[in-house]
Amino acid sequence: MGQSLARRSFSHVAVAFLAMGSWAAFANRAHPMPEPVLAGLVQGALSGTITLGLKRMIEAVSARILGVGALIWPPVIALSASALILTSLHRLAGTPEIAATIALPLSVTTLYSTIYSYALWRSRP
Repeated sequence: MGQSLARRSFSHVAVAFLAMGSWAAFANRAHPMPEPVLAGLVQGALSGTITLGLKRMIEAVSARILGVGALIWPPVIALSASALILTSLHRLAGTPEIAATIALPLSVTTLYSTIYSYALWRSRP
């Protein structure tokens, strides 16, 4: 079971790295090399790392909040934390198109955290 879980976690991280890293490179394609590649590597690493903790964070926040707040707060926290992390680190890395680079990853984070929060909220007794 543990090995299976590790494989799934690795798969999710790898998919996040490749998908969002590719998006970041695409979003910065109009800039000279190596800027698109650097943006892709930074975003890929950040997306992979965020993917590892997102599900656990949503579960922890949802478990500590009662009522409708358990439906609302996890996505708000996920979006806010992700936006702060992505914006800050892309700024430090010198990513030229920060808004375009983080738009898709933030959309995916928000959608996932909203759907998962709803599923947890509905499953409460």
